[in-house]
Amino acid sequence: MTHEIYSPHRRGLLLGAAAGAAGLAILGRPSIGNAAVALQGPLKPNVYRFRLGSFEVTTILDGLAPNDGPHPTFGADQTPEAAAELATANFLPADTGVNSFTPVVVNTGTQVILFDTGNGPARRPAVGNLAASLTAAGILPESVDIVVLTHFHGDHIGGLMEGETAAFPNAAYVAGRTEYDFWTHPDRLSGPTENSAKLVQANVVPYAERMNFIEPGADIITGITAIEAFGHSPGHMAYNIESEGRRLVLTADTANHYVMSLQKPDWEVRFDMDKAKAAATRKSIFGMLAADKVPFVGYHMPFPAVGYVEPMGDGFRYVAAGYQFDL
Repeated sequence: MTHEIYSPHRRGLLLGAAAGAAGLAILGRPSIGNAAVALQGPLKPNVYRFRLGSFEVTTILDGLAPNDGPHPTFGADQTPEAAAELATANFLPADTGVNSFTPVVVNTGTQVILFDTGNGPARRPAVGNLAASLTAAGILPESVDIVVLTHFHGDHIGGLMEGETAAFPNAAYVAGRTEYDFWTHPDRLSGPTENSAKLVQANVVPYAERMNFIEPGADIITGITAIEAFGHSPGHMAYNIESEGRRLVLTADTANHYVMSLQKPDWEVRFDMDKAKAAATRKSIFGMLAADKVPFVGYHMPFPAVGYVEPMGDGFRYVAAGYQFDL
């Protein structure tokens, strides 16, 4: 007489075989209850909020704009092949780019400070969505106390107005004296600066009486200090933000691309008005961030636009923030 001894392994095999047979039977039947869901397209976050000491920092995606590239916007002084090789080496397409725009809100608990205003209504719907995203984030435009303009290019000042209405009606304004004097000079209203100067006249000059003009080294409030970052524009500035021993640098347009501008800081960028000075500024500011291991927010970095840099060859490697700000 044979005795079958119970084996968990054997039982698993038998159950697996039974399940397989049941699965085949089900597959052979008409589908039941599998309602189709229409494809809805990409969905990307547009708000990211974290604590920096006693401050609360919110990055807001104003929108995304596909473009041809990276060459000659980046590496205009290089060959197309060199730019394509750098893009491909970083898992990016060699013939297409995407520009992102990220204004920043710092809430100190007593004041709401907005850095830059995005593209504004003229470029909607792809970009120009700051006001809607702010509201969705629980920050009403009328609750903004101070608007800080890092510089006067259109993608930073376009959102100052909603048609004929002030987008941030209760705010005071801060801008660099050098930047304002350059763009409001009558000579800017002709030649290559004409379009930008006309936008400055329409969007910035009306706020002149409510604007505080500052120099590098000035404090917006305690803990937020202007840093000279000239080159991208004549008076372009970055900002050091510090609270309770935590530090972050808002670099604005010191770098316009997380690969091209950082790995190759000497490569020319079409949007830089003084290309040699802009390159020197990139190396200086990002050299400091790398040496001190300080995080930064970059206006054109991949959203949520918060990260670090480390030395890499003659430039830097961008390292997106992980959970550092969740702790």
